[in-house]
Amino acid sequence: MARHKGSSARKKEGGAAPPGTRPLRVGEEIRHALSAVFARGELRDPELADLSITVTEVRVSPDLLQATAFVAPLGGGDIDKIVAALHRAAPYIRGQVVKAVKLRRAPNLGFVPDTSFDYASRIDAALRQPTVRRDTDGEDS
Repeated sequence: MARHKGSSARKKEGGAAPPGTRPLRVGEEIRHALSAVFARGELRDPELADLSITVTEVRVSPDLLQATAFVAPLGGGDIDKIVAALHRAAPYIRGQVVKAVKLRRAPNLGFVPDTSFDYASRIDAALRQPTVRRDTDGEDS
C-alpha cells in the first residue's frame, strides 16, 4: 500500500505547508466577537471607558493558539495607552471570545495598533503634492 505524502511529510522534508483557510475563518470569527465585546462597553478599565475601538483584522497562528488583533480607536486617542489597557483586560476579553467562538482551546490574545490608516493618509498626502500631481497628470496625456 502506497503512503501519501501529507503535511507531516512536507515538514520532514523541510517544505512549508501552505496556509489553510481555517486560521482565516477563525480570525474573522474572533474579529466579530471582539467587536461585539467592545460595542457592549463591558470593559471596566478607565482607559477604555467611553471609547469606540475598531478591530480591523485578527491574524491567527496555524495552530489556532495565538491571535493578534489589530485595533484602532475611532475618533482618535493615545493608541499606546489603549493597547496597554487591552492587554490588561485580555483575560476577560479572552473569556468573552471563548463564549462566542467555539474552539477546543482559547487562543492567547495579543493587541497591536493598526497603523494602516496612518500609512494610507501619508500616501494620499504625498500623491496630492503639486510636484507629484504634475508628474501623474502629465502621464495621462
